[in-house]
Amino acid sequence: MNPLDYVHVNRSKWLDELKEFLSIPSVSTQAEHKPDIERAARWLRDQLQAVGFPKVEVMPTAGHPIVYAEWLAAGPSAPTLLIYGHYDVQPPDPLDLWHTPPFEPTIVGDDLFCRGASDDKGQLYTHVKAIEAFKETLGAPPVNVKCLFEGEEEVGSVNLNPFIVAHKDLLAADVAVISDSHILGKDIPAIVYALRGIAYVEVEVTGPTGDLHSGIYGGAVHNPINALCAMIASLHDEHNRVAIPGFYDAVRDLDAGERAALAKIPFNREAWLKEAGVSADWGDPDYTIVERTSARPTLDVNGIWGGYIEPGAKTVLPSKAFAKISMRLVPDQKHAEIARLIEEHLKAVAPPTVSVAVRNLHGGEGAIVNRDSAAIRAAFQAYEAGFGVTPVFMREGGSIPVVAAFKEELGIDTVLMGFGLPDDNLHAPNEKMHLPNVYKGIETVIHFMTTLGAG
Repeated sequence: MNPLDYVHVNRSKWLDELKEFLSIPSVSTQAEHKPDIERAARWLRDQLQAVGFPKVEVMPTAGHPIVYAEWLAAGPSAPTLLIYGHYDVQPPDPLDLWHTPPFEPTIVGDDLFCRGASDDKGQLYTHVKAIEAFKETLGAPPVNVKCLFEGEEEVGSVNLNPFIVAHKDLLAADVAVISDSHILGKDIPAIVYALRGIAYVEVEVTGPTGDLHSGIYGGAVHNPINALCAMIASLHDEHNRVAIPGFYDAVRDLDAGERAALAKIPFNREAWLKEAGVSADWGDPDYTIVERTSARPTLDVNGIWGGYIEPGAKTVLPSKAFAKISMRLVPDQKHAEIARLIEEHLKAVAPPTVSVAVRNLHGGEGAIVNRDSAAIRAAFQAYEAGFGVTPVFMREGGSIPVVAAFKEELGIDTVLMGFGLPDDNLHAPNEKMHLPNVYKGIETVIHFMTTLGAG
Protein backbone atom coordinates (compact mmCIF):
# COMPACT_ATOMS: atom_id res chain seq x y z
CA MET A 1 0.00 0.00 0.00
CA ASN A 2 1.30 3.48 -0.85
CA PRO A 3 0.71 6.61 1.27
CA LEU A 4 -2.20 7.85 -0.87
CA ASP A 5 -4.04 4.53 -0.58
CA TYR A 6 -3.47 4.65 3.16
CA VAL A 7 -5.25 8.02 3.27
CA HIS A 8 -8.37 6.59 1.64
CA VAL A 9 -8.46 3.56 3.95
CA ASN A 10 -8.14 5.61 7.14
CA ARG A 11 -10.50 8.53 6.54
CA SER A 12 -13.11 7.37 9.05
CA LYS A 13 -10.61 6.77 11.84
CA TRP A 14 -8.88 10.07 11.21
CA LEU A 15 -12.18 11.94 11.29
CA ASP A 16 -12.93 10.53 14.75
CA GLU A 17 -9.48 11.63 15.92
CA LEU A 18 -9.94 15.13 14.51
CA LYS A 19 -13.27 15.45 16.30
CA GLU A 20 -11.55 14.51 19.55
CA PHE A 21 -8.91 17.21 18.99
CA LEU A 22 -11.53 19.85 18.13
CA SER A 23 -13.63 19.08 21.19
CA ILE A 24 -10.84 20.39 23.46
CA PRO A 25 -11.74 24.08 24.11
CA SER A 26 -8.17 25.36 23.87
CA VAL A 27 -9.05 29.08 24.05
CA SER A 28 -5.77 30.89 24.65
CA THR A 29 -7.28 34.28 25.53
CA GLN A 30 -9.15 33.12 28.64
CA ALA A 31 -7.38 32.03 31.82
CA GLU A 32 -10.06 29.50 32.74
CA HIS A 33 -9.10 27.48 29.64
CA LYS A 34 -5.45 27.07 30.64
CA PRO A 35 -6.04 23.40 31.57
CA ASP A 36 -7.63 22.87 28.14
CA ILE A 37 -4.61 24.44 26.43
CA GLU A 38 -2.35 22.03 28.30
CA ARG A 39 -4.65 19.11 27.44
CA ALA A 40 -4.52 20.04 23.74
CA ALA A 41 -0.71 20.18 23.89
CA ARG A 42 -0.59 16.72 25.45
CA TRP A 43 -3.05 15.41 22.85
CA LEU A 44 -0.75 16.65 20.07
CA ARG A 45 2.28 15.16 21.80
CA ASP A 46 0.59 11.75 21.98
CA GLN A 47 -0.46 11.97 18.32
CA LEU A 48 3.03 12.85 17.15
CA GLN A 49 4.50 9.97 19.13
CA ALA A 50 1.88 7.60 17.71
CA VAL A 51 2.62 8.54 14.09
CA GLY A 52 6.32 7.78 14.54
CA PHE A 53 8.22 10.87 15.71
CA PRO A 54 11.10 9.55 17.84
CA LYS A 55 11.53 12.90 19.62
CA VAL A 56 8.52 14.83 20.93
CA GLU A 57 8.51 17.42 23.71
CA VAL A 58 5.99 19.75 25.32
CA MET A 59 8.25 22.72 25.98
CA PRO A 60 7.22 25.44 28.44
CA THR A 61 7.26 29.15 27.69
CA ALA A 62 6.33 32.15 29.81
CA GLY A 63 2.81 31.55 28.53
CA HIS A 64 1.33 28.48 26.87
CA PRO A 65 3.55 25.52 25.91
CA ILE A 66 5.06 24.76 22.51
CA VAL A 67 4.90 21.23 21.15
CA TYR A 68 8.13 20.34 19.36
CA ALA A 69 8.88 17.15 17.41
CA GLU A 70 11.56 15.96 15.02
CA TRP A 71 12.14 12.99 12.76
CA LEU A 72 15.47 13.12 10.90
CA ALA A 73 15.44 9.63 9.35
CA ALA A 74 15.89 10.92 5.77
CA GLY A 75 19.53 11.75 6.50
CA PRO A 76 21.82 14.77 6.11
CA SER A 77 21.57 14.86 2.31
CA ALA A 78 17.77 15.30 2.40
CA PRO A 79 16.12 18.67 3.02
CA THR A 80 14.71 19.48 6.45
CA LEU A 81 11.13 20.75 6.58
CA LEU A 82 9.87 22.79 9.54
CA ILE A 83 6.09 22.50 10.01
CA TYR A 84 4.40 25.29 11.96
CA GLY A 85 0.84 25.34 13.28
CA HIS A 86 -1.14 26.46 16.30
CA TYR A 87 -3.45 24.45 18.52
CA ASP A 88 -5.09 27.38 20.33
CA VAL A 89 -8.40 28.79 19.15
CA GLN A 90 -10.47 31.95 19.37
CA PRO A 91 -13.24 32.32 21.98
CA PRO A 92 -16.56 31.04 20.57
CA ASP A 93 -18.57 34.15 21.52
CA PRO A 94 -21.27 35.16 20.75
CA LEU A 95 -22.64 31.73 21.63
CA ASP A 96 -26.24 32.51 20.61
CA LEU A 97 -25.19 32.83 16.95
CA TRP A 98 -23.85 29.27 16.71
CA HIS A 99 -26.16 26.77 15.01
CA THR A 100 -24.37 23.89 16.76
CA PRO A 101 -22.40 23.78 20.05
CA PRO A 102 -18.99 25.37 19.33
CA PHE A 103 -16.94 22.55 20.86
CA GLU A 104 -19.11 19.63 19.77
CA PRO A 105 -17.87 18.79 16.24
CA THR A 106 -20.89 18.47 13.99
CA ILE A 107 -21.00 17.36 10.36
CA VAL A 108 -23.52 19.06 8.09
CA GLY A 109 -23.21 17.80 4.52
CA ASP A 110 -19.50 17.90 3.71
CA ASP A 111 -18.67 20.50 6.34
CA LEU A 112 -17.36 19.94 9.87
CA PHE A 113 -18.51 22.70 12.22
CA CYS A 114 -16.49 23.47 15.36
CA ARG A 115 -14.30 26.22 16.73
CA GLY A 116 -10.78 25.57 15.44
CA ALA A 117 -11.94 23.36 12.56
CA SER A 118 -10.17 25.55 10.01
CA ASP A 119 -8.12 27.86 12.25
CA ASP A 120 -5.89 25.96 12.75
CA LYS A 121 -6.48 22.50 14.19
CA GLY A 122 -7.99 20.98 11.05
CA GLN A 123 -5.22 22.32 8.82
CA LEU A 124 -2.42 21.46 11.24
CA TYR A 125 -3.86 17.94 11.37
CA THR A 126 -3.26 17.38 7.64
CA HIS A 127 0.50 17.34 8.22
CA VAL A 128 0.32 14.95 11.16
CA LYS A 129 -1.72 12.47 9.14
CA ALA A 130 0.54 12.80 6.08
CA ILE A 131 3.46 11.78 8.30
CA GLU A 132 1.44 8.81 9.57
CA ALA A 133 0.76 7.71 5.99
CA PHE A 134 4.49 7.74 5.23
CA LYS A 135 5.34 5.91 8.43
CA GLU A 136 2.81 3.12 7.93
CA THR A 137 3.62 2.52 4.25
CA LEU A 138 7.24 3.55 3.67
CA GLY A 139 8.61 3.48 7.20
CA ALA A 140 9.48 7.21 7.36
CA PRO A 141 8.83 10.51 5.56
CA PRO A 142 11.03 11.30 2.52
CA VAL A 143 12.35 14.50 4.15
CA ASN A 144 13.63 15.34 7.59
CA VAL A 145 10.77 16.83 9.55
CA LYS A 146 10.55 19.19 12.51
CA CYS A 147 7.28 20.42 14.04
CA LEU A 148 6.66 23.64 15.95
CA PHE A 149 3.08 23.86 17.23
CA GLU A 150 2.28 26.81 19.50
CA GLY A 151 -0.61 27.68 21.80
CA GLU A 152 -0.56 31.48 21.64
CA GLU A 153 -1.18 32.41 18.01
CA GLU A 154 -4.59 33.87 18.82
CA VAL A 155 -3.07 36.15 21.47
CA GLY A 156 -0.26 37.52 19.33
CA SER A 157 2.39 34.76 19.74
CA VAL A 158 4.08 36.87 22.41
CA ASN A 159 6.42 34.07 23.49
CA LEU A 160 7.13 32.56 20.07
CA ASN A 161 9.89 34.89 18.90
CA PRO A 162 11.90 34.50 22.12
CA PHE A 163 11.52 30.73 21.76
CA ILE A 164 12.77 30.81 18.16
CA VAL A 165 15.74 33.00 19.08
CA ALA A 166 16.64 30.72 22.01
CA HIS A 167 16.35 27.53 19.93
CA LYS A 168 17.84 28.43 16.55
CA ASP A 169 19.93 25.28 16.36
CA LEU A 170 17.01 23.07 17.32
CA LEU A 171 14.78 24.66 14.66
CA ALA A 172 17.38 24.79 11.86
CA ALA A 173 15.75 23.79 8.57
CA ASP A 174 15.85 24.40 4.83
CA VAL A 175 12.26 25.59 4.45
CA ALA A 176 9.11 25.98 6.54
CA VAL A 177 5.52 25.14 5.68
CA ILE A 178 2.34 26.51 7.24
CA SER A 179 -1.26 25.52 6.62
CA ASP A 180 -3.17 28.37 8.25
CA SER A 181 -4.69 30.13 5.26
CA HIS A 182 -7.33 29.52 2.64
CA ILE A 183 -7.63 28.68 -1.02
CA LEU A 184 -10.05 30.49 -3.30
CA GLY A 185 -12.69 27.79 -3.62
CA LYS A 186 -13.35 24.08 -3.28
CA ASP A 187 -11.77 23.50 -6.68
CA ILE A 188 -9.52 26.57 -6.89
CA PRO A 189 -6.27 25.86 -5.02
CA ALA A 190 -4.04 28.84 -4.39
CA ILE A 191 -0.51 29.43 -3.13
CA VAL A 192 -0.08 32.45 -0.88
CA TYR A 193 3.24 34.18 -1.57
CA ALA A 194 2.81 37.31 0.52
CA LEU A 195 1.28 38.19 3.88
CA ARG A 196 0.46 41.47 5.48
CA GLY A 197 1.87 42.43 8.84
CA ILE A 198 -0.03 44.18 11.61
CA ALA A 199 0.31 47.02 14.08
CA TYR A 200 -2.33 47.09 16.82
CA VAL A 201 -2.78 49.95 19.27
CA GLU A 202 -5.21 51.06 21.96
CA VAL A 203 -6.03 54.75 22.34
CA GLU A 204 -7.18 56.34 25.60
CA VAL A 205 -8.52 59.90 25.57
CA THR A 206 -9.09 61.62 28.93
CA GLY A 207 -11.10 64.78 29.52
CA PRO A 208 -12.32 65.65 33.02
CA THR A 209 -10.93 63.77 36.00
CA GLY A 210 -14.30 62.08 36.55
CA ASP A 211 -17.68 61.65 34.87
CA LEU A 212 -19.77 64.83 34.89
CA HIS A 213 -23.46 65.71 34.59
CA SER A 214 -23.96 66.71 30.96
CA GLY A 215 -26.76 69.12 31.87
CA ILE A 216 -24.41 71.10 34.08
CA TYR A 217 -21.09 70.85 32.21
CA GLY A 218 -22.12 70.00 28.64
CA GLY A 219 -21.14 72.69 26.16
CA ALA A 220 -18.31 73.94 28.34
CA VAL A 221 -16.28 70.77 28.93
CA HIS A 222 -15.01 68.90 25.87
CA ASN A 223 -16.50 65.42 25.72
CA PRO A 224 -13.61 62.94 25.19
CA ILE A 225 -15.83 60.67 23.08
CA ASN A 226 -16.52 63.57 20.72
CA ALA A 227 -12.81 64.40 20.65
CA LEU A 228 -11.86 60.77 19.94
CA CYS A 229 -14.38 60.54 17.09
CA ALA A 230 -12.89 63.63 15.45
CA MET A 231 -9.39 62.22 15.88
CA ILE A 232 -10.45 58.93 14.28
CA ALA A 233 -12.07 60.82 11.41
CA SER A 234 -8.67 62.39 10.68
CA LEU A 235 -7.10 58.98 10.00
CA HIS A 236 -8.45 58.79 6.42
CA ASP A 237 -8.64 61.41 3.69
CA GLU A 238 -11.47 62.08 1.25
CA HIS A 239 -10.14 59.34 -1.07
CA ASN A 240 -10.26 56.71 1.71
CA ARG A 241 -6.47 56.65 1.98
CA VAL A 242 -4.73 56.56 5.34
CA ALA A 243 -3.87 60.17 6.20
CA ILE A 244 -1.12 59.56 8.77
CA PRO A 245 2.04 61.38 7.60
CA GLY A 246 4.69 58.88 6.52
CA PHE A 247 2.32 55.89 6.56
CA TYR A 248 3.01 54.95 2.91
CA ASP A 249 6.70 55.86 2.80
CA ALA A 250 7.98 52.25 2.89
CA VAL A 251 5.16 50.68 0.85
CA ARG A 252 6.47 48.70 -2.10
CA ASP A 253 4.61 49.64 -5.30
CA LEU A 254 2.75 46.93 -7.18
CA ASP A 255 4.34 46.59 -10.59
CA ALA A 256 2.36 45.88 -13.75
CA GLY A 257 3.32 42.20 -13.78
CA GLU A 258 2.10 41.55 -10.26
CA ARG A 259 -1.09 43.50 -10.81
CA ALA A 260 -1.72 41.39 -13.89
CA ALA A 261 -1.14 38.20 -11.88
CA LEU A 262 -3.53 39.33 -9.14
CA ALA A 263 -6.10 40.21 -11.80
CA LYS A 264 -6.15 36.54 -12.84
CA ILE A 265 -7.55 35.49 -9.47
CA PRO A 266 -11.20 34.48 -9.98
CA PHE A 267 -13.30 37.20 -8.34
CA ASN A 268 -17.04 37.84 -8.44
CA ARG A 269 -17.79 41.29 -7.06
CA GLU A 270 -21.50 40.66 -6.49
CA ALA A 271 -20.81 37.39 -4.67
CA TRP A 272 -18.15 39.14 -2.59
CA LEU A 273 -20.57 41.92 -1.60
CA LYS A 274 -23.17 39.34 -0.63
CA GLU A 275 -20.63 37.36 1.42
CA ALA A 276 -19.58 40.55 3.22
CA GLY A 277 -23.19 41.61 3.76
CA VAL A 278 -22.71 45.07 2.26
CA SER A 279 -24.24 46.90 -0.69
CA ALA A 280 -21.06 48.59 -1.94
CA ASP A 281 -17.31 48.33 -1.54
CA TRP A 282 -15.13 51.05 -0.02
CA GLY A 283 -11.49 52.02 -0.24
CA ASP A 284 -8.77 53.60 -2.34
CA PRO A 285 -10.26 53.96 -5.85
CA ASP A 286 -6.86 53.48 -7.49
CA TYR A 287 -6.80 49.78 -6.52
CA THR A 288 -9.09 46.81 -7.09
CA ILE A 289 -10.86 45.00 -4.26
CA VAL A 290 -8.39 42.11 -4.54
CA GLU A 291 -5.46 44.52 -4.32
CA ARG A 292 -6.99 46.49 -1.43
CA THR A 293 -7.66 43.37 0.64
CA SER A 294 -4.31 41.68 0.10
CA ALA A 295 -1.57 43.92 -1.26
CA ARG A 296 -2.26 47.36 0.24
CA PRO A 297 -2.01 48.59 3.84
CA THR A 298 -5.18 49.40 5.77
CA LEU A 299 -6.37 51.04 8.97
CA ASP A 300 -9.49 49.99 10.85
CA VAL A 301 -11.07 50.85 14.18
CA ASN A 302 -11.82 47.50 15.79
CA GLY A 303 -13.62 48.82 18.85
CA ILE A 304 -14.68 52.08 20.46
CA TRP A 305 -16.22 52.67 23.86
CA GLY A 306 -16.75 55.11 26.71
CA GLY A 307 -19.47 56.64 28.86
CA TYR A 308 -22.81 54.98 29.54
CA ILE A 309 -23.72 52.02 27.31
CA GLU A 310 -26.26 50.11 29.42
CA PRO A 311 -30.06 50.09 28.71
CA GLY A 312 -31.91 53.32 29.28
CA ALA A 313 -30.62 56.87 29.49
CA LYS A 314 -27.96 58.45 31.67
CA THR A 315 -26.91 62.02 30.94
CA VAL A 316 -23.24 61.60 31.62
CA LEU A 317 -20.31 63.52 30.21
CA PRO A 318 -17.67 60.78 30.43
CA SER A 319 -14.15 61.14 31.73
CA LYS A 320 -12.60 58.78 29.20
CA ALA A 321 -13.02 57.31 25.73
CA PHE A 322 -11.16 54.38 24.20
CA ALA A 323 -10.56 52.82 20.81
CA LYS A 324 -8.66 49.84 19.46
CA ILE A 325 -7.09 50.35 16.04
CA SER A 326 -5.38 47.82 13.78
CA MET A 327 -3.30 48.54 10.71
CA ARG A 328 -2.60 45.77 8.22
CA LEU A 329 0.85 46.34 6.76
CA VAL A 330 2.54 45.23 3.56
CA PRO A 331 6.14 43.97 3.30
CA ASP A 332 8.75 46.68 4.05
CA GLN A 333 6.47 48.51 6.49
CA LYS A 334 7.71 47.98 10.07
CA HIS A 335 5.03 47.59 12.72
CA ALA A 336 6.96 49.50 15.42
CA GLU A 337 7.45 52.46 13.08
CA ILE A 338 3.78 52.51 12.09
CA ALA A 339 2.72 52.35 15.74
CA ARG A 340 4.98 55.34 16.40
CA LEU A 341 3.52 57.27 13.46
CA ILE A 342 -0.11 56.80 14.53
CA GLU A 343 0.75 57.82 18.10
CA GLU A 344 2.43 61.00 16.84
CA HIS A 345 -0.51 61.77 14.55
CA LEU A 346 -3.20 61.23 17.18
CA LYS A 347 -1.37 63.43 19.69
CA ALA A 348 -0.80 66.09 17.03
CA VAL A 349 -4.49 66.32 16.06
CA ALA A 350 -5.83 66.02 19.62
CA PRO A 351 -7.37 69.25 20.95
CA PRO A 352 -5.73 70.84 24.01
CA THR A 353 -8.86 70.06 26.03
CA VAL A 354 -7.99 66.33 26.33
CA SER A 355 -4.94 64.17 26.94
CA VAL A 356 -4.05 61.15 24.82
CA ALA A 357 -2.28 57.89 25.61
CA VAL A 358 -1.49 55.30 22.92
CA ARG A 359 -0.52 51.76 23.91
CA ASN A 360 1.15 49.46 21.40
CA LEU A 361 -0.59 46.11 22.04
CA HIS A 362 1.19 43.91 19.51
CA GLY A 363 2.59 43.79 16.00
CA GLY A 364 4.20 41.65 13.35
CA GLU A 365 5.96 42.15 10.05
CA GLY A 366 4.62 41.24 6.63
CA ALA A 367 6.43 38.78 4.38
CA ILE A 368 6.89 38.02 0.70
CA VAL A 369 8.60 34.98 -0.84
CA ASN A 370 10.09 34.17 -4.21
CA ARG A 371 7.39 32.54 -6.37
CA ASP A 372 10.06 30.64 -8.32
CA SER A 373 11.86 28.91 -5.44
CA ALA A 374 12.25 25.12 -5.40
CA ALA A 375 9.88 24.78 -2.44
CA ILE A 376 7.19 26.91 -4.11
CA ARG A 377 7.54 24.85 -7.30
CA ALA A 378 7.13 21.69 -5.21
CA ALA A 379 3.98 23.15 -3.64
CA PHE A 380 2.66 24.09 -7.08
CA GLN A 381 3.07 20.52 -8.30
CA ALA A 382 1.59 19.15 -5.07
CA TYR A 383 -1.59 21.22 -5.42
CA GLU A 384 -1.94 20.09 -9.03
CA ALA A 385 -1.66 16.45 -7.95
CA GLY A 386 -3.80 16.76 -4.82
CA PHE A 387 -6.64 18.83 -6.28
CA GLY A 388 -6.32 17.97 -9.95
CA VAL A 389 -6.31 21.69 -10.82
CA THR A 390 -3.53 24.16 -11.54
CA PRO A 391 -3.23 26.55 -8.57
CA VAL A 392 -3.09 30.33 -8.76
CA PHE A 393 -0.80 32.69 -6.84
CA MET A 394 -2.34 35.12 -4.38
CA ARG A 395 -1.50 37.49 -1.56
CA GLU A 396 -3.15 37.02 1.84
CA GLY A 397 -4.68 39.98 3.61
CA GLY A 398 -4.22 38.53 7.07
CA SER A 399 -1.11 38.21 9.18
CA ILE A 400 1.06 35.25 10.17
CA PRO A 401 3.97 37.02 11.92
CA VAL A 402 5.96 33.80 12.36
CA VAL A 403 6.74 33.86 8.61
CA ALA A 404 8.82 37.00 9.06
CA ALA A 405 10.39 35.54 12.20
CA PHE A 406 11.47 32.39 10.34
CA LYS A 407 13.09 34.54 7.66
CA GLU A 408 14.80 36.91 10.08
CA GLU A 409 15.92 34.44 12.76
CA LEU A 410 16.33 31.13 10.87
CA GLY A 411 17.06 32.47 7.39
CA ILE A 412 14.40 30.31 5.73
CA ASP A 413 11.42 30.99 3.51
CA THR A 414 7.96 29.65 4.25
CA VAL A 415 5.52 27.87 1.94
CA LEU A 416 1.93 28.76 2.77
CA MET A 417 -0.20 25.74 1.84
CA GLY A 418 -3.72 26.58 3.00
CA PHE A 419 -6.70 24.24 2.66
CA GLY A 420 -9.45 26.37 4.21
CA LEU A 421 -12.16 28.22 2.31
CA PRO A 422 -13.02 31.94 2.34
CA ASP A 423 -16.38 31.24 4.01
CA ASP A 424 -15.01 29.11 6.88
CA ASN A 425 -16.07 31.79 9.39
CA LEU A 426 -12.69 32.18 11.04
CA HIS A 427 -12.96 34.05 14.37
CA ALA A 428 -16.75 34.05 13.96
CA PRO A 429 -19.65 31.81 14.97
CA ASN A 430 -20.17 28.61 12.97
CA GLU A 431 -16.54 28.08 12.02
CA LYS A 432 -16.19 25.09 9.72
CA MET A 433 -13.81 23.04 7.61
CA HIS A 434 -14.78 21.46 4.30
CA LEU A 435 -14.01 17.78 4.88
CA PRO A 436 -13.02 16.97 1.27
CA ASN A 437 -10.34 19.67 1.68
CA VAL A 438 -9.00 17.91 4.76
CA TYR A 439 -8.46 14.71 2.78
CA LYS A 440 -7.18 16.53 -0.31
CA GLY A 441 -4.94 18.52 2.02
CA ILE A 442 -3.38 15.36 3.44
CA GLU A 443 -2.76 14.06 -0.09
CA THR A 444 -1.32 17.43 -1.16
CA VAL A 445 1.09 17.42 1.79
CA ILE A 446 2.16 13.88 0.82
CA HIS A 447 2.85 15.05 -2.75
CA PHE A 448 4.69 18.12 -1.42
CA MET A 449 7.02 16.14 0.83
CA THR A 450 7.61 13.56 -1.88
CA THR A 451 8.54 16.21 -4.46
CA LEU A 452 10.65 18.15 -1.98
CA GLY A 453 12.50 14.98 -0.99
CA ALA A 454 13.19 14.13 -4.62
CA GLY A 455 14.85 17.50 -5.13
